[in-house]
Amino acid sequence: MINKLAQVSPKAEIGQNVEIGPFTVIEDDVVIGIDTVIGSNVIIASGARIGEKCKIFHGAVLSTVPQDLKFENEKTTLEIGNNTTIREYATLNRGTTDHWKTVVGDNCLLMAYSHIAHDCTIGNNVIIANSVNMGGHVTIEDFVGIGGMVPIHQFVKIGKHTFIGGGLRVPKDVPPYILAMGEPLRYTGLNKIGLQRRGFSSETLREIKKAYRIFYRSNLTVEKALEKIISEVKQIKEVKDLIRFIKSCERGIIR
Repeated sequence: MINKLAQVSPKAEIGQNVEIGPFTVIEDDVVIGIDTVIGSNVIIASGARIGEKCKIFHGAVLSTVPQDLKFENEKTTLEIGNNTTIREYATLNRGTTDHWKTVVGDNCLLMAYSHIAHDCTIGNNVIIANSVNMGGHVTIEDFVGIGGMVPIHQFVKIGKHTFIGGGLRVPKDVPPYILAMGEPLRYTGLNKIGLQRRGFSSETLREIKKAYRIFYRSNLTVEKALEKIISEVKQIKEVKDLIRFIKSCERGIIR
């Protein structure tokens, strides 16, 4: 299943039924899970840990050293979960000594020319469209969708089940369960269609919307808005997620 024109290190750990296309290079200290398919002209550098049943398309570059001037070739990793697809010419760097690893979860789709920088953490079931470029230390939670041509500032956090429109700059944290649009990027309502497709009930959507109405439209400080949400909104899991996210923000939240 390994093309004779591929260059695969004998020190790499290759699982059963892995396919490797021509002119692909796989270095030492690489682990690839069973049933993964790797196209041609792919580079998988040292430190890559790739799960089962992944698909890596032509020209992708994985686990190369971070674009960080402080990096001194420490032993770090890039970890990719199961059933994740990485399309043409995507680039994924391994971590630095800050987190020691870059992580991409299960069932993700990283489209062509996307860039995952050092120490980023991408959750499960995340879809990142073409030419999304993120700085280091970005955190993206589960079930997030990001439109094409989006730059994401370093250290930004994006909450679960959120969708960000294409071509929009992300300079601050984006809370969960919402649609984020406009320039500058701002809250434009719940990600209602996405949430309904994933089985969220009308009652749950109503409570999330009530919490965001308080947070964004009450003209209260963040602290006072959170107090009001805690006292007036039913404390279901999703509302608690919202509160947790806001309390943990360090870069500030989109307006």
